[in-house]
Amino acid sequence: MLDKPLGLSSNNTLQKAKWLLRAEKAGHTGTLDPLATGLLPLCFGAATKFSQISLDADKRYLATLALGIRTTTGDAEGQVLERHDADHITREQIDAASQAFTGEIDQMPPMYSALKHEGKALYEYARQGIEIERKSRRVTIHAIDIVAMHAGTVTLDVRCTKGTYIRTLAEDIGAALGVGASLAALRRTGSGGLTLDGAVTLAQIEAMPDEARAALLTSPDRLLADAPELRLDMQEAVRFLSGLRRRVDAPDAERVRVYGPEARAFLGSAHIISGELIADRLLTPPEVQALLSA
Repeated sequence: MLDKPLGLSSNNTLQKAKWLLRAEKAGHTGTLDPLATGLLPLCFGAATKFSQISLDADKRYLATLALGIRTTTGDAEGQVLERHDADHITREQIDAASQAFTGEIDQMPPMYSALKHEGKALYEYARQGIEIERKSRRVTIHAIDIVAMHAGTVTLDVRCTKGTYIRTLAEDIGAALGVGASLAALRRTGSGGLTLDGAVTLAQIEAMPDEARAALLTSPDRLLADAPELRLDMQEAVRFLSGLRRRVDAPDAERVRVYGPEARAFLGSAHIISGELIADRLLTPPEVQALLSA
């Protein structure tokens, strides 16, 4: 897991890490703007088969809002449109405004976003002064908690579904407060069952010898950390790896981590319906053997 630095795009960060780790196949599991820092899970080799799980997972952010400041982009990179005195805004007012945006809400994607229209990112149109008609999208904000307040800023701990635009949330909270707001800083702290615990920076990877860099790579099952585990005997494991459905004594589950009899023999992901284990993503036998040999 990588702690993305300020100022780099997610793809640039991925390419640097890919070069440092001498990986052939790689991908990241959720875009962070250059302005944002924090958790960027990177997948290499067989782990790329499970990247969608992390892409679809709920996210957690520390969002710092600049109260009383509206910008063209909704964040600190844009030109200031309006300034209002926000010194009178209380913690109770911020909490009330934030709670109004919890639960299922409709969000309008901002023009300064990577969302595509006719093959081009919306921010490319925005830089040309072109406004594109967008459709709102339904997202869920599980919780918003105030972490800190300083002169003119408030930092919020936001837990939400994928696809939530935190800069839009910042602007909406500012509008509800009557003074406007923009996103001053953003740090992703969680994605599904993954957190920043143990995450490393590019600078730390660069300073490591090759052996230490290789040791950073963990088993693909880390991406399914919040899914229950199911272990099969050798005969059943071989059949499961061939794609056959298996009968299991286990409750229904949308996703499970499936293992063979050996402790590190991760086989893939599956779901269970009416006692039937159905494979979703499978490792190949050589990939399983590589995990056992690591």
